[in-house]
This record gives sequence, C-alpha cells and structure tokens, in this order.
Amino acid sequence: MKVTPLGDRVMVKLEKNEAKTAGGIIIPDTAQEKTQQGTVVAVGPGTEKEKITVKSGDKVMYDKYAGTQVKVDGEEHLILRMADIIAVVE
Repeated sequence: MKVTPLGDRVMVKLEKNEAKTAGGIIIPDTAQEKTQQGTVVAVGPGTEKEKITVKSGDKVMYDKYAGTQVKVDGEEHLILRMADIIAVVE
C-alpha cells in the first residue's frame, strides 16, 4: 500500500528504542527518552505557510507524543506535521 501525506505532513518509519540496558535491566516505555528518531519515507507537498525542509531518507528527531501512528504493510509509521520535527540527524 502506498501512502502519500497531504499538506505539511511527513511520514516517518519508527525506530525501535532499546528496552534493555547493557546490564540487562528492562526499561519501561514510561521511563524512556521522550525524543524519538525515525527515517522519513514520504513527504507532502507543503503549504504556503509551512515548507517541507526534509526529504525521503533523512533521519529525524521528533517529540514522543507528536503525530498519528499508522500501520503500513505491517510496519509502524508516524504521520506528523513538519513543525513537529525537532532536528535532522546526520
């Protein structure tokens, strides 16, 4: 299934956070970092007010509670607004 975001939205493939420390201690979701990372897989055309400044393949950081989670071809993705992206990771 192909999904194309509309307006100033971006679709990001989620990265799984390590749920275990090096010593083997399991970290619950509530105690994990709030900033998340993922890879941009699709971008919308942008709007006059909000231009899209990321491209497909960019690794980005976004707030943990931003966007809407969707499942595409069995994989978890997040559709969020361009303004919710905090940084591009290089």
